[in-house]
Amino acid sequence: MSDFEYQSGFRNQFATEALPGALPEGQNAPQRCPYGLYAEQFSGSAFTAPRSHNLRSWLYRIRPSAAQSAYRPFEVGQLSTAPDSEVAADPNQMRWDPLPMPQAATNFIDGLFTMATNGDAGTQIGCGIHLYTLNADMTESFFYDADGELLVVPQLGTLVLRTEQGLLEVAPGEIAVLPRGLKFQVRRAAGTDAARGYICENYASPFELPGLGPIGANGLANPRDFLTPTAYYEDTQGEFELIAKFGGKLWAAELDHSPLDVVAWHGNYAPYKYDLARFNTINTVSFDHPDPSIFTVLTSPSDTAGMANIDFVIFPPRWMVAEHTFRPPYFHRNIMSEYMGLIHGTYDAKAEGFVPGGSSLHNCMSPHGPDANTFDKASSEELMPQYQGNTLAFMFESRYVFNPTPSALSAGFRQHDYVDVWHGLHSHFKPDAH
Repeated sequence: MSDFEYQSGFRNQFATEALPGALPEGQNAPQRCPYGLYAEQFSGSAFTAPRSHNLRSWLYRIRPSAAQSAYRPFEVGQLSTAPDSEVAADPNQMRWDPLPMPQAATNFIDGLFTMATNGDAGTQIGCGIHLYTLNADMTESFFYDADGELLVVPQLGTLVLRTEQGLLEVAPGEIAVLPRGLKFQVRRAAGTDAARGYICENYASPFELPGLGPIGANGLANPRDFLTPTAYYEDTQGEFELIAKFGGKLWAAELDHSPLDVVAWHGNYAPYKYDLARFNTINTVSFDHPDPSIFTVLTSPSDTAGMANIDFVIFPPRWMVAEHTFRPPYFHRNIMSEYMGLIHGTYDAKAEGFVPGGSSLHNCMSPHGPDANTFDKASSEELMPQYQGNTLAFMFESRYVFNPTPSALSAGFRQHDYVDVWHGLHSHFKPDAH
């Protein structure tokens, strides 16, 4: 049997046990739990949240989470949390090459690098955008984030996410979402020497599937394609460390056992993964572009309808068939702020300079669009049906302006000449032509 067993469905009411009969029958907190386990509720919403938005799971574990030492401050180099007032928001378009891979042994926590933040983690608004690199496993250390849930987007190398609620294997082309407060460990899958990717730390309402509106009942990301792990536990004693991100800072506590000791659990608050190749892309079959919102996989709503705290949008392989249409993304200025990354292949709006592992930032109302070479080519090519296959780009789009971190602004991998990609866009105006 594979180490990775999953349950299908988006935020279902799951029930799973690693030992038969470990889940109590008919109640959540019996006087004595089966196998001498402790019952612990893991809540991702207020107790009185509407039933449709109430998130909680019951965990049945060997030792309760409270069995640990006191926390002490824990220092790590280049991790930031909003509000970050060191740098003012910047209207300039920005782009970066991939974060260089580490030379020294670096695990997931050591390799976190914050690119930008917005909102305020303390008031549960906005998000943080991080890069990760790693070439070593977490073995004696574990991590949880009390400031937000983590959307993990691998770009290079396959990860094994060992969590309280089970094991997930996540490869480039897939994503994983780790709920706020979930304890986990990141290791490399077999055959992966080093890994790199992107993380959106969502401070606000948990990600959900977007409404489909006139699309109808089917399309985009289908709920059945989201996979949640089955129960897995280890009963291991030793010297371990639990690192917590809380209030924008890191804290550490000592444990004398592995916290991955949940023998059974049930509920709808749990980690999940999704294969982006299963996204059912919707596109035009006549003319012009639908807005990029049609590519939304997950959304974290804000208190204003239609203006997301954060949207996760992808640009996957798809057919381009629009007639009489400039097919790359059009020039635009947007009230939403856009952070973009490239998982593999090429992006159709940039002929060069935007490479896998790289990223770009176009803040609110900052103009952007195809570079000069892309514009010239797309304006004159024959409009035959074309399959755009070698591509997978994504966007973290937010109603809040992103503040780049000082580390991101001064990084050696920043492309300081990015704005030059539009310098070749000369006037083609001919007042006498029609």
